[in-house]
Formats: sequence, structure tokens, C-alpha cells
Amino acid sequence: MRVLYPALLTIGIVMTCATAVLAHSLEEVDQDLRDKEKYFQAVDVEAPAFTLQDADGRTVSLSDLRGKVVVLNFVYTHCPDVCPMHAERMAELQTMINQTPMKAMVQFVTITTDPKRDKGPILREYGQAHGLDPVNWVFLTAAPDQPEDSTRKTAESYGLKFTESEEGMQMHGIVTHVIDQDGRLRARFHGLTFEPVNLVVFVNALTNRTQKPHGHREPGLWESLKGLMQ
Repeated sequence: MRVLYPALLTIGIVMTCATAVLAHSLEEVDQDLRDKEKYFQAVDVEAPAFTLQDADGRTVSLSDLRGKVVVLNFVYTHCPDVCPMHAERMAELQTMINQTPMKAMVQFVTITTDPKRDKGPILREYGQAHGLDPVNWVFLTAAPDQPEDSTRKTAESYGLKFTESEEGMQMHGIVTHVIDQDGRLRARFHGLTFEPVNLVVFVNALTNRTQKPHGHREPGLWESLKGLMQ
């Protein structure tokens, strides 16, 4: 497979999404990704609820985001290695999505698992440092009246364990979660080596509400991008 340059990838995504036509149902995209993306896990469960606050002290609940596809991850800002890389992967995904009509349909959410340290100014600086656009991205932390471990428990409810050491570091896995417009967790992309275009294709299937197969065979996003990558 040839390397797909960012500009070519962007052109392919923009041109295809602009047509608002997708030949595949979500089930077909699921199967395609199971075959081609080893870090993709299909899920269909109610996403665990959360109510936290953003860098400006505003309350944000998962229920507030109904009607949008949510791309969710967990980090802590003084993590020395994988968290910055995860933030940069989120920024890469956001850039790809925001150059398409999906921009208004997708909300990126990052939750810190160290709310004791990660407060408003630090959250804002972290997002700016890693190129995340606040137009459809929010960084959440615990409210002052919530327990210090509340966001780590939220991470656990999504299947992630953040174990704090005596030095203040946290051992944890890396997962990018995708939640549909109805608040259902629909996918996990594990690690950092999945192909970004595969997550974008999955999000596009959700934004187009392609829950059931349909008959026309005009090329959709997945087929067009496969053609560009061959």
C-alpha cells in the first residue's frame, strides 16, 4: 500500500463527503474495518454517562452532546510519553474531519484523569500546544465538588484503568472511543497505530446514519479512499 499524502487524503475526504452519498451500511463498514483494521473494535452499548466541567468552569454532560458523534479519549497533561501522542492523533483526526461537512456533526472530547493538577489554564494550554481546535473540541476535568478520582472512575467505566504511582505517573492503555448521536458507544480504536482514515470512515458512516444497507452502488467514502490508497 502506498503512503497517502495528507493533501491527497484531505482532497479525497472532502470530495467524497461533499456528495453526501455512502454505498455502505454501518454494518458493512464494521465488517470492512474488522477485516482491514486490527485495532478496531465494534461495540454497541449505552455509553457511560459523565458530568464534568470544561476549562472555563462550564458543566458538560455526555447527554448535552446528543445529536452529535462524539470522539472521546482520556489523558493527563503531565504524562511524558503516550498522552501527548494521543492528543496529536486526536488533532490529526479533527483536522481531517473538520475539512468536511462532518465538522458540525462531530464533537471531540478529552477527559483528564488527573483533575487535581489539570485545571482551566493548564487544559487550555494543552489543547493549544497540541493543535486541538476548540470549535468542536473540549477538555474536561472534575468539578471542585467531585472526588479527585472521579475522572479515573469514568475512564474505568469505558474499560480503561489509570493506575497512579507514588511518583504521580499513571499506567494506562490508549483507546479512542466513538459514540453515536444517540449516546451509544459504537467503536473503540486501540493504541496509536490505527489508520486515521479508518476512524474517519466510521464516523462518516455514523453521521450519515447508514444503519441499514441500501441499494445504490455509487462509490462512498470508503471505496473512494481505498482507490486513492491502492
